[in-house]
Amino acid sequence: MKLIRTEDAVGHVLCHDITQIIRGVTKDSVFRKGHVVTAEDIPVLLSVGKEHLYVWEKDDSMLHENEAAEILFGLCQNEHIAPTPVKEGKIECIAQINGLLKVDVQRLTQINSIPDIMIATRQTNYPVRKGEKLAGTRIIPLVIEKARMEEVRRIAGEKPLLELKPYLRKKVGIVTTGSEVYHGRIQDAFGPVLRDKFSAYDAEILGQTIADDKTEMIREAIQAFLDQGADLVVCSGGMSVDPDDVTPTAIQSTGARIVSYGAPVLPGAMFLLAYTPAGVPVLGLPGCVMYHDATVFDLVLPRIMAGEVIEKRDLAALGHGGLCLQCPTCHYPACGFGKGGLV
Repeated sequence: MKLIRTEDAVGHVLCHDITQIIRGVTKDSVFRKGHVVTAEDIPVLLSVGKEHLYVWEKDDSMLHENEAAEILFGLCQNEHIAPTPVKEGKIECIAQINGLLKVDVQRLTQINSIPDIMIATRQTNYPVRKGEKLAGTRIIPLVIEKARMEEVRRIAGEKPLLELKPYLRKKVGIVTTGSEVYHGRIQDAFGPVLRDKFSAYDAEILGQTIADDKTEMIREAIQAFLDQGADLVVCSGGMSVDPDDVTPTAIQSTGARIVSYGAPVLPGAMFLLAYTPAGVPVLGLPGCVMYHDATVFDLVLPRIMAGEVIEKRDLAALGHGGLCLQCPTCHYPACGFGKGGLV
């Protein structure tokens, strides 16, 4: 690549796109990389502020930005992830399905520590929809040494940096606890909220059982759904430390392994996560799930629906970023809530 005066560029091949910006009208390339400059192009090039141009000089030791972007995308590419056409040295990764985005944060940081290399992603464990952007890749200069890109490949290794895990079809049982609901003193408000949240996934609701604040009744309701083949049971209500709130005790009485009773997330500190001996997750949901748009349940549910087994350290990592600001208009997941955890 060499720099020449625009007036002297006729017959030369452009080694990068030339962008024209007209405020409120357009921001696009008027000439693409590989274009052979003609005499008629000179006034246009000057009008977009290009008094000098970089033209391509073939050098076997260097790569053009578009070629480098192809390499960087290749490090990210995985099943269900597709590229955009390369434009101005940039390729973006696009989701082909609804699913859970996983990012190898440690390797991504190592790669971005290499001079002139850039891969920007969404946060790991981000729930995405088909057609959404996952990442963008490019180098900083217009050309880069092949040796530098080989170093990037070496650090990246064979495993892609990104993974888009599809949501699994799950049968879900809902157990709502509380004497006030069981005896009809108030109307259940948990059920509609949970059904709405599960509607975003491939979930089959087996049913909803209303149980009194009695350990054995709640245990039997949970077991009944497990006997029907439930892949997930959620228990709503009865999660505080009050004497009448026995949902945690009932969940444990099924023989389930309690991963954690409590999570460093607000709202949602009284969340409970357990697994039956067969590996079926049983969740205890605090009352905040009923009236807050985003809670710990929204952070955990996408991972469970993608088939992940969540352990204590995963919940502990949610503390960084686990404070919801309860904005007047909720923008979750397009916000920082729950995005601090890196595991």
